[in-house]
Amino acid sequence: MNLKNTIVLALKWIFICALIGIFSGSASAFLLVSLEWAAQIRNHHLWIVWLLPIGGLIVGLSYYYWGNEVVKGNNLLLEEYENPQKIIPLKMAPLVFLGTIITHLFGGSAGREGTAVQMGGAIADQFSRLSSRAQSRDKLDNSGRRTLIILGISAGFASVFGTPLAGALFALEVLYFSKIDFRSIVLSFLTAYIAYFTVEFWQVKHTHYRISVVPEMTPKVLLWVIVVSVLFGIASMLFSRTTHFWGRLFSKTIKHPPLRPFVGGIILAFAFYFIGTTKFMGLGIPTIVDSFITPNPSSDFLLKILFTGFTLGAGFKGGEVTPLFFVGATLGSALSVFVPLPIALLAGMGFVAVFSGATHTPIACTIMGIELFGLESGVFIGIACIVAYFSSGSVGIYHSQIVKGAKYKLYQRFKRKSLTDF
Repeated sequence: MNLKNTIVLALKWIFICALIGIFSGSASAFLLVSLEWAAQIRNHHLWIVWLLPIGGLIVGLSYYYWGNEVVKGNNLLLEEYENPQKIIPLKMAPLVFLGTIITHLFGGSAGREGTAVQMGGAIADQFSRLSSRAQSRDKLDNSGRRTLIILGISAGFASVFGTPLAGALFALEVLYFSKIDFRSIVLSFLTAYIAYFTVEFWQVKHTHYRISVVPEMTPKVLLWVIVVSVLFGIASMLFSRTTHFWGRLFSKTIKHPPLRPFVGGIILAFAFYFIGTTKFMGLGIPTIVDSFITPNPSSDFLLKILFTGFTLGAGFKGGEVTPLFFVGATLGSALSVFVPLPIALLAGMGFVAVFSGATHTPIACTIMGIELFGLESGVFIGIACIVAYFSSGSVGIYHSQIVKGAKYKLYQRFKRKSLTDF
């Protein structure tokens, strides 16, 4: 390829990155504003929770009749990256957006990352459709399609959380680094920052967290960090397995898909009524913020795992990541009663470490922790993410994620040894 063609190709990809970043960032900004609106409506009219079964039925019917090709959500993106077959339908974006807003409006326990990533992925993959109409020399091959999916995930994650570095790395790491070329790495970072600044342009604010006290790293402190990080990894595993369990149970017991969120909505509405609190509805951001200051009850993280797993397993829409933040932050906060480390540090470590274990992305989660909490706590965050990653088991929140590397070998060796001993 001569210099002229190289420059033209580079400009083409920069232009694509700009469009994906702007469109995905704008979609995430609209999502964040809409979720805030839904939370305010729900908090001012708590009776609306009794409409959760109706909302679930609407979500179920919409996917049953119009979204059967995109019902896999994030797993569809992972599958198309691993084995490119068909362009992801653009309707994935509005369907997951509306499903998520309905879930949050009526009180379902879910997140927002999955929605932003699916919108970003669907938007990005439409450039494959445009390329297919171009001249043969300008058409994208499978490598180009994989790059587009990376860009969509990167843009969605970076814009919805306000963490461009972590967003770019998450897209690369969750798709397994060894199959990613240098072009994808550079373009992922570029798209992440464009999407991030697009949200800033729309003046949509992200939640800010603070770790004000970071102790000196000593052997005793290191030991405590490792111990709590193992607990964070176990919480990751519990979250992933609980979500998969409810999904399998609903699939086996209720054969007609639209009825699953309807029945799940009835059970959730009564459950919220009997526990008498709203803290497990929606994102749970106020509880996450409070966990950095005030110790949480030890049951909070378990109840969030239960409610989120049930909500998503029943077929409601949203993401898993913010609930993972909730689980990690409240678990770390509860441990502060027993562990001689600052409460904000424990909450911050749990915030990203549980996420790391559930998604098999310790590098991105470490960078995210540094972006959110500052460089001073970086060593603690990094250790927590790595230990939680290795202690969370081989099953994560994404069915279709390819898990390789040291963790994969560790658990494969453990399985072989267990079978031999048996």
